[in-house]
Amino acid sequence: QVPTMTSTSSDTPNDAHSAIAVLDGEPPFYDSLHTGYIVSLASKLDATTSYEGAVTEHLRMSGVYWSLTALSILCPVEIVDELMGVTSAIGDSARPAILDWLFKCFDTGTGGFGGNVGHDGHLLYTLSALQILALVDRLDDDRLEKQAITKFVASLQQPDGSFAGDKWGEIDTRFTYCALSCLSLLGKLDEVDVDRAARYILKCRNLDGGFGCIIGAESHAGQVFCCIGALAIAQSLHLLDEYNESNADLLGWWLAERQCDSGGLNGRPEKQADVCYSWWILSALSILGRVSWISKNKLAGFILKCQDDDDGGIADRPDDMADVFHTFFGIAGLSLLGHLHSSDLVKTSYRSIDPVYALPTDIVHRLNLQGQIIRRTDEPIDERLSHYDVLS
Repeated sequence: QVPTMTSTSSDTPNDAHSAIAVLDGEPPFYDSLHTGYIVSLASKLDATTSYEGAVTEHLRMSGVYWSLTALSILCPVEIVDELMGVTSAIGDSARPAILDWLFKCFDTGTGGFGGNVGHDGHLLYTLSALQILALVDRLDDDRLEKQAITKFVASLQQPDGSFAGDKWGEIDTRFTYCALSCLSLLGKLDEVDVDRAARYILKCRNLDGGFGCIIGAESHAGQVFCCIGALAIAQSLHLLDEYNESNADLLGWWLAERQCDSGGLNGRPEKQADVCYSWWILSALSILGRVSWISKNKLAGFILKCQDDDDGGIADRPDDMADVFHTFFGIAGLSLLGHLHSSDLVKTSYRSIDPVYALPTDIVHRLNLQGQIIRRTDEPIDERLSHYDVLS
């Protein structure tokens, strides 16, 4: 057995604020229900008859990251460890501690982490593993082979600056973000050609202002986050307007136009709104200094309507089945919007999330991670981003 998402315990914190009003006229935020939902996933996915467990086996590392980060926003660190079994196994459970399982997923043949034990190393899961270690302050764990990981990531950069995800050679701008984020977490950005990576990203920009997965591919909001996040880590956001001063505005408008009548955001024109874009688009708009270009309250209302008020969790859209992917990105979206922090209705304290690294902001500060954002002169700077290099 492996630790899927969370502990087998059915206990959740004794939380007096199980449903918190964060926005007038909208459903409350069911924080304790969401905690319970995430905690219950392990036993469900580990069941031998679980179809969901079988089809998600290959991405278990990312599932653990989504679960841990969502809980880390809602709960104190010690509660997360207790519920999840991060540093030690829970009780007499046959499931190992998450950290012990994580290191079993290291692929010595490649130098990267796989999505599960015995899987090949890949940039996607290497980043998830490093993010998990950052969450629990274990990037200095003796078991972490930093040199091997750095060599693995650097070996995947191509002559044109792009990155393959693994030895099989698929190219995608997602992998550029993963590579730069991994190396930043390890303090090894100088091991790759950062400028060439940034300039490859610019080649993936389209006439509508958006970015695709490769040169000439359709603009997609998920790819926009990866490209803008990578440029932020590379401190190369100035390249957006290198040849045209309106390029950042064009991208901002393309992102803002993703807001649908429901208040939710879609990933491409003519598609339905989906909660996950609350992260992909909001994070990019946060880095670009253009969050005010969408209706924040309408988006928050959409996310709140996608909650399961019986069993917890957040779905892609209202009345669909919740899953941990959308639960994490829904909670992260509410954090980016400020509705878990600044509302007069919120009387509890949640950690805020960083839009560049998708980690709690206090962790980004503790690790002194580098980055860059754009500040428009007509908008105040988001205080959680004030430590980054700021372009005006």
